Amino acid sequence: MHLGNARTALLAWLHTRAHGGQHLLRIEDLDVSRVRPYAYDLIRRDLTWLGLDWDTEYIQSERIDLYQDALTHLQTYPCTCTRRQIAEMTAAASAPHGPEAVYPGTCRHQHTDSAKTAALRWRVPDAVVCLTDHWIKQTVCQHLLTEVGDFVLRRGDGVFAYHLAVVVDDAAMQITDIVRGADLLSSTPRQIALQRALDAATPRYFHVPLMTDYKGERLAKRGGAPSLKDLRETGISPEKVLSELARSLGWKIPQEVTAAELLPIYLAQPQSSLA
Repeated sequence: MHLGNARTALLAWLHTRAHGGQHLLRIEDLDVSRVRPYAYDLIRRDLTWLGLDWDTEYIQSERIDLYQDALTHLQTYPCTCTRRQIAEMTAAASAPHGPEAVYPGTCRHQHTDSAKTAALRWRVPDAVVCLTDHWIKQTVCQHLLTEVGDFVLRRGDGVFAYHLAVVVDDAAMQITDIVRGADLLSSTPRQIALQRALDAATPRYFHVPLMTDYKGERLAKRGGAPSLKDLRETGISPEKVLSELARSLGWKIPQEVTAAELLPIYLAQPQSSLA
């Protein structure tokens, strides 16, 4: 975890504790090619060091059967298009909408080999899906067919997509509020569409701003963002880190504080309201 991850985790924890909810830790480890065995305990240690506790823990790699069952309730089709092919097709048609290439539906009406190498795409509804975000206090809408296209629910290597897994888990865990980074805002309409297709409730969403560096670019591990582990091992106190994270949000913090001491400060912020 780097400082940007920590700030989002802090805001999620403050939201839960301020409103008397149950706080969950969900380790999303479906992409086995990126999983490192030590990361599980490192995440727990980072959160505990900051004073961010949780009530229940889940590990997605132990929940594969749930995602497989959800697929049986959705209209999907096999697809062997690669990312490169999709990028070339959308560029040739001048059809990209925003930063994400929109899948042009190449395999939607074709007979495609359903071997293990084929991904499974969802036939998205021809509909506009809107959400009202409770942090930015704005309504965001997307026409799924033209702005997203049929998206992958299970990759060709068998890995289930983030969008499907979180929707299934949110429903099973009866999640009511989701606090996460603003970089996921554009993916929320497709998750709401999946919720509707699976007869699942839609939680309240709070998309919080991302932490940036001196260039104004979002913090990322590949960009050299300092990790909590490194900070902890230098002897810096968690109170110092928490105070600086709070100040980066524009909050007035008179001194170094614990996570619990940030609760009344958080509640005084306009974005903390559930209205």
